[in-house]
Amino acid sequence: DVQLQASGGGLVQAGGSLRLSCAVSGSTFEDHAIGWFRQAPGKEREGVSCISNFDDSPYYPNSEKGRFTVSSDNAKNTVYLQMNSLKPEDTAAYYCAAAPGRCTSWSPAEYDHWGQGTQVTVSS
Repeated sequence: DVQLQASGGGLVQAGGSLRLSCAVSGSTFEDHAIGWFRQAPGKEREGVSCISNFDDSPYYPNSEKGRFTVSSDNAKNTVYLQMNSLKPEDTAAYYCAAAPGRCTSWSPAEYDHWGQGTQVTVSS
């Protein structure tokens, strides 16, 4: 089974940066796509990045291209989300999740393993 643990959230001023980490354990880490999602109060959970060993490059929704960068360290079984030029609207709980195979969907329903959230708060 796959277990995920997200960390690295915190309070940052607008324009600042944070790097989130997702530690992945379980024998099928290399067989899964790892997605980062966020959920603000009163809003739906939305995907912000996805990375897998099966894809040539990571995926981002159009709204986050250029500010967010996802990377993985297979030796450490860890996926990172570097977030730059943060805005108050980026404030949310951020989650990492695993789905079998490649990055194919932004739908949270396609991801069957979830870590606990890490809170990111961006002050104006």
